[in-house]
Amino acid sequence: MSSEALEQLREVASKCATASVWTLSDDDLVDSLDAIHQALQTLTAAQLHVIREIDGRGLPIAQHASSTAVWLRERHRISIHAAKRLADLARAVDERPALDTALIAGAVNAEQATVIATAVRDLPADLGPDLVDEAEAVLIGQAEQFEPTILRKAGERILTHVAPEIADARDAAALQRQEARAWQTRAFQLTRLGDGRVRVTGWLDEAGAATVNAALDPLCAPRHDDEPRTPGQRRADALVEVCDLATRTEQLPDNGGQRPHVMVTVPFELLEQQFGVGVLDTGGRLSPTQVRQMACDAQIIPAVLGGDGQVLDLGRTRRLISGSLRRALELRDRGCAFPGCDRPPRWCDGHHIQSWADGGATSLDNSVLLCGYHHRIIHRGQWIVRLCVEDGRPEFIPPAYVDPRQRPRRNPYHHRT
Repeated sequence: MSSEALEQLREVASKCATASVWTLSDDDLVDSLDAIHQALQTLTAAQLHVIREIDGRGLPIAQHASSTAVWLRERHRISIHAAKRLADLARAVDERPALDTALIAGAVNAEQATVIATAVRDLPADLGPDLVDEAEAVLIGQAEQFEPTILRKAGERILTHVAPEIADARDAAALQRQEARAWQTRAFQLTRLGDGRVRVTGWLDEAGAATVNAALDPLCAPRHDDEPRTPGQRRADALVEVCDLATRTEQLPDNGGQRPHVMVTVPFELLEQQFGVGVLDTGGRLSPTQVRQMACDAQIIPAVLGGDGQVLDLGRTRRLISGSLRRALELRDRGCAFPGCDRPPRWCDGHHIQSWADGGATSLDNSVLLCGYHHRIIHRGQWIVRLCVEDGRPEFIPPAYVDPRQRPRRNPYHHRT
């Protein structure tokens, strides 16, 4: 691979990137996309050949990297996951010449090549080389019509094409190996991104995922026809709701001698001023609005801190909406009181209608049950909550953009009988 050839490659790529694509006809535009896609697969094959040679020479280790993937991450500033995929695929195409040829020709793309390499790798060790080659050829042929997800499923059943007489028994054995590998590599991680978000990543085996889905699915359905949340947002809310419910039960084990809890630290002077920015025990920071919401149905533990944040004295817990008051609130509201919501009491927080920080009393006349989703809605300050003078039940006044006349609304769902 000469420097002259690489320079020509850069020049051609630059010309393509700066071309006036708006001048192309529809057919030429699609043809251009197909040609570029095919060229990218060929370039990927060239990249993998170089990576494999670098790995074989031990250059990453010589430069004090712990692995080729780590070296690639640092060299090209890509994620470790992308770097590992490249290193693994480089080894795979080196061992499978037919797959390498297909990638060079653009007959498969990099994702499909990874799927095929994995399927071939997972074939029984005692399967003859001729059958392995046949399985690889079948999958390469199917790549012309199947995207990676479907191709992966075809790979799981490839033995039915090349060795049907042993397929069922081998498939069961392969499934057991797959389950063992999935169990061994299970993981779950929360990573703070520093911008107010926390990334959730992990892997579950099929059985574990089924349990999680069973818990989340009932909470993921749209709550009404004009549901503003995306499916992904509904799943995220469902995960938080399930965990919130779990912390309310008596089934979770103690953590350091205490019931499971979330700790937020707020300076006392800011607490008196309707709250300031809060700091979680994980180091994350919360807005005053979020702190107010969490304090609606929480335990407040006064603590005296030194100038450096050292705890000098820790007081006793003062419960807010709990005990007999909580039971009375559940008896009155029977669930989330927000119009149209069907969440039962166990999914709900007790919300102070007049903020506790503003001097609002912890009483039935100043409380309402709200699910986590609608609790957040109320704390945005656009809806107004009040208790009806006639019967003492909560009603909600919507913002003008929802109803220009701002007529009070109730939730009849829990009071149909």
